[in-house]
Amino acid sequence: MFCYQCEETAKGTGCTVKGVCGKEAVTAGLMDVLIYLNKGTAERNIAAAKTGKENKEAGMFITEALFATLTNTNFDDGRLHALITQALAIRDALPKSSATEPDACTWTPRNAADIAAKAQEIAEAANKNDDITSLRALLLFGLKGVAAYYHHAAVLGYTDEKITDFMQKGLASTLHALPADQMTALVLECGGIGVTTLALLDTANTKSYGNPEITSVKTTTLPRPGILITGHDLKDLQQLLEQSKDSGVDIYTHGEMLPANAYPAFKKYHNLVANYGSSWWHQKEEFEKFNGPVLVTTNCIVPPKDSYKDRIYTTGPAGFPGVKHITADKSGKKDFSSIIAHAKTTQPPQDLNAPGRDLITGCAHGAVLAIAGTVIDAVKNGDIKRFVVMAGCDGRHAERDYYTEFAKALPMDTVILTAGCAKYRYNGLDLGTIGGIPRVIDAGQCNDCYSLVVIAQALAGAFKVGINELPVSYNIAWYEQKAALVLLALLNLGIRDITLGPKLPAFVSPGVLDVLVNNFGIKKNSTVEADLPRLVPGI
Repeated sequence: MFCYQCEETAKGTGCTVKGVCGKEAVTAGLMDVLIYLNKGTAERNIAAAKTGKENKEAGMFITEALFATLTNTNFDDGRLHALITQALAIRDALPKSSATEPDACTWTPRNAADIAAKAQEIAEAANKNDDITSLRALLLFGLKGVAAYYHHAAVLGYTDEKITDFMQKGLASTLHALPADQMTALVLECGGIGVTTLALLDTANTKSYGNPEITSVKTTTLPRPGILITGHDLKDLQQLLEQSKDSGVDIYTHGEMLPANAYPAFKKYHNLVANYGSSWWHQKEEFEKFNGPVLVTTNCIVPPKDSYKDRIYTTGPAGFPGVKHITADKSGKKDFSSIIAHAKTTQPPQDLNAPGRDLITGCAHGAVLAIAGTVIDAVKNGDIKRFVVMAGCDGRHAERDYYTEFAKALPMDTVILTAGCAKYRYNGLDLGTIGGIPRVIDAGQCNDCYSLVVIAQALAGAFKVGINELPVSYNIAWYEQKAALVLLALLNLGIRDITLGPKLPAFVSPGVLDVLVNNFGIKKNSTVEADLPRLVPGI
């Protein structure tokens, strides 16, 4: 095993025995083999497209396969084996790409030992610190982020072949000995495709459920049984709400589902009552106290404790062995009757907070631009002197307390722009408002970092300056592959001088890091005392 795709990877270099996330070595190997086979599919499908013999469905399968390998998404070896079988069938039905194809196009396992041997080979090839290996990893992890966001858009009926074509182009490129400059160009192109994907998902969500509205969300519980929904998939939430609306069961959001409370389409459901808990890594405590069943729609799932494992249901790309999984029919409809019936037999959730602080969300670009005049006036009047983008991921290590302390230390004329679960480090603090503008502007899920860019671009237009000339600083936390893709997207949009933490990616070699530092001004965070005057000049 060798896995270094997340920020918490062992010793800051790579997990080699078992993933810090809880992923077993066998599971990691199955994921590596699944990706390897999809590289072969991509190679063949690109060649087949030149003669009109490509598989039009291959791009969507690759999307699903890559999503299944994201950190904290699918721990179920049985489902990974099924995906490998499907990958082989798709690849082998395509015509050969050339007389001398890469091994990924022809290798076929005969048994579990073959898969284990190939996984070991892949792990050994990845465990290098050279620039080409690093660039291939950065591209692959960016592609995983593209796949995750594209999957959410596609289930809502919004697709774009340009995105799936690039996923295949990127995967196939890693089978060839391309020079560093070509690999770097592909990595930056991935950032551009990331922008396209984030914009597509923004359209899919807002066209399907309306533009988010600035909303105050309760965090207290009611004396009725409930279902907790976590992950990122809004379509799953919509179907669950519709099927449970007259059942006497309340629905609570968790983690990255908090922003769903701001969509107009969901506000009509009176049984969507509150947000319960915080970010993904608190699951073991929070899920146990919830008492009712939990629906995990995508990442991030933490290996559950036996005390509540029988209350966990997964759906979509999420999976864990021994946990009930709900699938969709051919029309995309899911039957949540079993989880609703289960909820009726459980006790109401136990309060986590007393009395429980309301959380503000829904500050996406539509809502913020609707009050753009107020924001611009506040900047012109000097009431707001700085915006600090503190978007990204949360994580379990104590060093992430940095983000809480940084938020506390910001002067009162500073506004935090956030998206993703990083906000749970500070959105419960009483940071107040500036002229009615919340000092924490929560645009939504991690994909809604796109909203923050739209807001920044609008401000740049209003002040007639470049986006890097705005009074905006970037202090971003990352954890997994979607964050890697968002970083590439921000670089593609021309945003510079991003501070990243709490650790720099282990898959970035010294040579690649030099490029990021010299060309884009990427910096690692250090301490609040050292970073504050740099990120908030004049403090």
